[in-house]
Amino acid sequence: MLSLSFSPEASAALAAGKPVVALESTVISHGLPRPQNLQLAQRMETVVREHGATPATIAIIGGQVKIGLTDDELHYLANADGVIKVSRRDYPMAVAKKLNGATTVAGTMIAAAWAGIKVFATGGIGGVHRRDRTDVSADLPELSRTSVAVVCAGAKAILDLPATLEWLETAGVPVIGFSADEFPAFYSRSSGLRLEARADSAAEAAAMIRAKWAMGLEGGVLIANPIPAEAALPHEEIDGAIERALAEADAQGVKGKAVTPFLLSRVNEMSGGASLKANLALLENNAKAAAEIASHL
Repeated sequence: MLSLSFSPEASAALAAGKPVVALESTVISHGLPRPQNLQLAQRMETVVREHGATPATIAIIGGQVKIGLTDDELHYLANADGVIKVSRRDYPMAVAKKLNGATTVAGTMIAAAWAGIKVFATGGIGGVHRRDRTDVSADLPELSRTSVAVVCAGAKAILDLPATLEWLETAGVPVIGFSADEFPAFYSRSSGLRLEARADSAAEAAAMIRAKWAMGLEGGVLIANPIPAEAALPHEEIDGAIERALAEADAQGVKGKAVTPFLLSRVNEMSGGASLKANLALLENNAKAAAEIASHL
């Protein structure tokens, strides 16, 4: 039987029918170095509150699925070693073995749906890899089946963005540009990939999300929210760094799960830390947009 553990703040907000925004935990345990990971997690929650919603950071602690973390739990997760990444396939093992787990985009969507949370803010979704199109993130099929709206800055820039968008189209996942006509490229505002749908306000985005589910069309909605202009990096510059990092990964035999963290680390080194600053800025921006959309839903 499914058992969820709600933080007092998340429990009270859901019981009162107030807007709640889910937040992932992989960025805390695997995405950022210490102590920036804890600072970012706290800042994301603060931004959600400042814009009228209640944050619910999702994770697994000791095999317990947590919907919202207390301050003590957030500190513990940010400093714990041996935390596994949890996507759909990993839940049974994490719960049965009473492990600590940080939820990916897919893993967070699942738990948010269990809890009745309809909006989730993240950095970038996973997608189709550049060098191996058979390597497809579990985030994509999750978007096709789980009815949660995901606010992101596009897919991670290290991925094959055209192939990722094509996958989403085939799966029937609406991709809505948030005051944008193009799919954002994570660190950059533009990718050159035009979108079919645009929302110029949180109310308009919420109306589109509501309309999909009211029709009985299951699955997620992707809200593509470009990084703030002042924090964006030139697309050509960051793409060049990614290609160099990919070549290094090939030369060193880096494969599978190790590829993404390797590439993100190398791109940050090549950019002199600029990509990390951009990552933090887009995460905060997505938390703000998600809170506003959740308020209208």
